[in-house]
Amino acid sequence: MQYPEFQFLSSKASQAEQRCYAFGIFEKNDTTPDTTHLTGEPLYHDVLMPLIKESQFTGKQGTTATANCFHTAGKVILVGLGKQEAIDQETIRQAAGLVYRTCAQLHSPSVVIHFATLLTQQNHLKAFAEGTLLAAYLDERFKSKKDTTITHLKKVYLLNAIEDDQTIQLAQQIITGANLARDLVNAPANHVTPSMLAETATELAQRHHLTLNILEKEDCARLGMGAYLSVTQGSSQPPKFIHLCYKPKSPNPPSAKIALIGKGVTFDSGGLNLKIGNAQIELMKYDMAGAAAVLGAAEAIGAIKPNKEIHFIIAATENMINGNATKPGDIVTASNGKTIEIDNTDAEGRLTLADALVYAEKLGVDAIVDLATLTGAMVVALGTRMAGIFGTDAQLINSLMAASPRTGEKIWQMPLESAYFEHMHSIVADMRNTGSKKGAGSITAALFLQQFVEKTAWAHLDIAGAVWTEKPWSYYNAGATGFGVRLLVDWLLNS
Repeated sequence: MQYPEFQFLSSKASQAEQRCYAFGIFEKNDTTPDTTHLTGEPLYHDVLMPLIKESQFTGKQGTTATANCFHTAGKVILVGLGKQEAIDQETIRQAAGLVYRTCAQLHSPSVVIHFATLLTQQNHLKAFAEGTLLAAYLDERFKSKKDTTITHLKKVYLLNAIEDDQTIQLAQQIITGANLARDLVNAPANHVTPSMLAETATELAQRHHLTLNILEKEDCARLGMGAYLSVTQGSSQPPKFIHLCYKPKSPNPPSAKIALIGKGVTFDSGGLNLKIGNAQIELMKYDMAGAAAVLGAAEAIGAIKPNKEIHFIIAATENMINGNATKPGDIVTASNGKTIEIDNTDAEGRLTLADALVYAEKLGVDAIVDLATLTGAMVVALGTRMAGIFGTDAQLINSLMAASPRTGEKIWQMPLESAYFEHMHSIVADMRNTGSKKGAGSITAALFLQQFVEKTAWAHLDIAGAVWTEKPWSYYNAGATGFGVRLLVDWLLNS
């Protein structure tokens, strides 16, 4: 993927390369924009004010307007930023995405950005770069012909911004990870198999000098991973238990040891409890979005190299049907010795995560965070723009929630109501793998996972709704969002 080049300017770009001017406009009130920050701009009287008046532009967040620029052969773009006092990183990230998309519609390969003094702050500059790079993502890998009508931005001139190449580089490293996750989730299940995830981990290990251990089926059996292996039984694809690790080379000891676990079910048919009706079986290629986020985080962390030891763990498999497939009513034993009655073979992700959690805790880490497209109940509860977070450690949860507004990846704390665990009571085993049919499905799923973490601080992110979008918005195309990568990396760097 070719990203645009960012260039800092104290005055306008050369006439030869200049194609578009993009002006961020604040909203003064519901009907009037705030244009005081544009005073003295050469285009202010000739182009901007007539455009504002003719388009009835108010500066409302997320709105745009365009006009010809008579001073050059290019265009002027107005981007609504909303109320100035409400500006945050996500506002700027979304505005950057709108600039990119508008330039593509205008077939402009370059743009000059004037966002008042907003980009003089590091966090705002980073957010602008992130929004631009996220919007630049286009996946045409599986099309026989590329769309030659699309114009991609090649240069972004940042006018009167803080000149900070390191911040731009950091944004590029993070978004490279996010876009890797989008690549993995967008790809079909006949392309992204457990073996392909292992190959991706191998490439990351080689590129960033990480350590890698891939456990095969026999290795997992020796470790007693009966919960995970029960999900693998119906698939002709071999399972791959992936353990990728970044260790800093600093002479100082790492400031923390963290384990990140991603659900890696590369296709979920539901097993013998086959998905039917509105279960959207055709989209179940994205049931490995947690694994994609973990690998995307590994890509970014490998490039950034913080002083933390970070383990990236994925129990990869398919959930399919054949004569060996796990049956409802079967009893399996996880690697911590707990027995599970399989009430529903479509509640498979928690079985893979159970053994991954036991494995991670044995590493002696300070905290474990898992990400999983675990329950449809989470989509019902929170929709498609945010994920739910559960956990046993308030400090860990609070630190993850603090990263959310900085990244625009929204999370909401959900209750871990211990009384609901009785809904998973089994007559013949320690527990069933599903709870009551009457509700609280996301909570009971989290309670199930809690049984496989003894003492370590743990947080569970149910990202089922946020990993996919049917319609493009701001800096996302339709399809995979790469949700979780930016949140994890920000948390790792700032906690």
